[in-house]
Amino acid sequence: MTTATAVPETTPIAVGAKAPDFKLPDQDKKDFILADFLGKKAVVLFFYPLDWSPTCTKENACISGDLSKFSKYAEVAGVSIDSVWSHKAWQEKMGLKRRLLADMHRAVTKAYGLYHPGGNISQRATVIIAKDGKVAWVKVEADITKERDYAEVEAQLQKLG
Repeated sequence: MTTATAVPETTPIAVGAKAPDFKLPDQDKKDFILADFLGKKAVVLFFYPLDWSPTCTKENACISGDLSKFSKYAEVAGVSIDSVWSHKAWQEKMGLKRRLLADMHRAVTKAYGLYHPGGNISQRATVIIAKDGKVAWVKVEADITKERDYAEVEAQLQKLG
């Protein structure tokens, strides 16, 4: 009899767990270091599969348009496996207002358990990290082709105060 075991890189990080620290470049080649925000501000990470794809394009435009709903509670960043150069071109084309972090080696995506091996991309997921560095909320979208619920994310951020 074989027993299936969960693969850490595809098992979402648990609420209450210490968020793995990381450093990733954004679209302007500036480092985003999670530890820089600890004790100061919560962080919301919007993991998404790919720049330029239809759902990700629509979703990132909506998040940018409503950025103040999220940024009043937390530092906001998008995370995908795309390159700094793709992020820069996409940000300029779309007029996106938030930082887009390039996780080309998938290290952060895997550390947070959000790797989608079938596509070699991240899942569509939201991770909220409280000021103390612990994961306050995680939501992985069951259907990667559907947008996340922005009102739900805002409600979770409001709970942090």
